Amino acid sequence: MQAAVLKAFGSPLAIETVPDPVLGTGEVIVDVVATRVLAYASEVFAGARGSLLRMPVVPGPGGIGRVRALGPDATRLAAGDWVYCDPTVRSRDDALAPDITLQGWTAGGEGGLRLQRHFHHGSFAQQMRVPTENVTPIGPIDAAQAPSWCAMGTLLVPHGGWLAAGLSAGETVVVNGATGTFGSAGVVVAVAMGAGLVIATGRNEAALAGLARRFGNRVRAVRMSGEEEADRARIQQAAPGAIDCVLDLLPPAASPAQVRAAALTVRPQGRVVLMGGVGTLGGPGLELPYAWLMRNGITVHGQWMYPREAARRMVALIRSGLVDLSAIKVTTFALEQANEAVAHAAAHAGPFSMTVLQPQAPPPAIR
Repeated sequence: MQAAVLKAFGSPLAIETVPDPVLGTGEVIVDVVATRVLAYASEVFAGARGSLLRMPVVPGPGGIGRVRALGPDATRLAAGDWVYCDPTVRSRDDALAPDITLQGWTAGGEGGLRLQRHFHHGSFAQQMRVPTENVTPIGPIDAAQAPSWCAMGTLLVPHGGWLAAGLSAGETVVVNGATGTFGSAGVVVAVAMGAGLVIATGRNEAALAGLARRFGNRVRAVRMSGEEEADRARIQQAAPGAIDCVLDLLPPAASPAQVRAAALTVRPQGRVVLMGGVGTLGGPGLELPYAWLMRNGITVHGQWMYPREAARRMVALIRSGLVDLSAIKVTTFALEQANEAVAHAAAHAGPFSMTVLQPQAPPPAIR
């Protein structure tokens, strides 16, 4: 099969013929029809994100495809089914504290690297081998819809945050860092899950205005200035009452003060979920007042990715129309254009925009 191979950090992707994946028990082989190219993929491939990857590797975090072959432990899947391939692979020998690797992307520590030795290659290839539990049926679609369904990989990240927060219908919530790819997805998912009001924070005025136009009175935009006290006051002024939850999705370049500005707005017994990149590349950590946390019963929850059942929940949100994939602008590239796709994704980052690779040639148009 053909695949895009990263041989060393800082080198371009090489389009090569590599061996087809071999099926094992507890695994599924999927023909990859479409896979998203993250906006920061160029940073990962350059080594600037500190990703834990053994080289050479076929990168790519999950995708949309069709089942080619499956093991004897799969009782509901069938060859030809359209599926989402979840890159969040968990070790199977410790249900309480599993090691995690993001297949084709990074590992969550030494245990994740051990897991990565087997589930090594990602989705920038015509086929990939995926753990059975990481394959989620999405139902019948037209092949032309596969690129849009790649948005699941982005939407699932904040979905995991809202599930961790126990978001209830009617609540007032804050998405801190709402103008980026994952932040804007956080707004989409919060509205779909029934949040009464979403306060969207960020510095990009045009992106904030776009969110407000898209969702009407369900979203209020707050432009952040970088002055912690003033930003906190603006967030509180935007809320009609108490703020129930803050979901932080700020990128690594943001400061802990930007996280704190939003976190300290939650009501007593409120929740703060941390899913961003602040501090992951070094620098100071997040400081929150001990007395404020204790006396107000604040829950602070760190969340990396999402629980296994989240993918099926997201499929239901999309199928019901609560999440509209047609709102996302998708630019597609063939597998041999992988390096161009990585450059395009970096240059066109932002809300409601997605770059997608199509490893399998799309079917000919019906004339």
